[in-house]
Amino acid sequence: MNTVEPPPGRLARNAFGRLVWSAPGAAGEEVVPVRAFPLGDPDGCIALVNAAGRELAWIERLDALPEAMRRLVSEELAGRDFMPGILRIVSVSGYATPCTWQVETDRGPAVLSLRSEQDIRRVAPSSLLIADGNGLHFLVRDVAALDRASRRLLDRFL
Repeated sequence: MNTVEPPPGRLARNAFGRLVWSAPGAAGEEVVPVRAFPLGDPDGCIALVNAAGRELAWIERLDALPEAMRRLVSEELAGRDFMPGILRIVSVSGYATPCTWQVETDRGPAVLSLRSEQDIRRVAPSSLLIADGNGLHFLVRDVAALDRASRRLLDRFL
């Protein structure tokens, strides 16, 4: 098994609360962590990019970072990422689009409007990305983990 080394450098917050990456022999620069595969591998392949979008460091695996650095990156990603996960489909207003769905998410209850069947996209064999008519995206991490009633409602749209 190959061990993954953290990138050489230091990550800290500046006085304004922004992340600063200091590589050996270089001045510190404000960075933002960006996931390469946010849905397929959220804990792997993270780039630290500057304001111009230039990659300053590459993190192969989040869990390979020292605890303090991992916490900083995780906090920053949590503040940037907002994609509620659908846990249950409570009801749908109809089986033809456009329609309204009432769902329970990992962030609480939500109502989303589905404009067409194309708003539901498969992003992995068992994961779906659902685009709401208002521009929000909802994730079904594992279709098989949904309860039977939710799967039955979802099947009518797939």
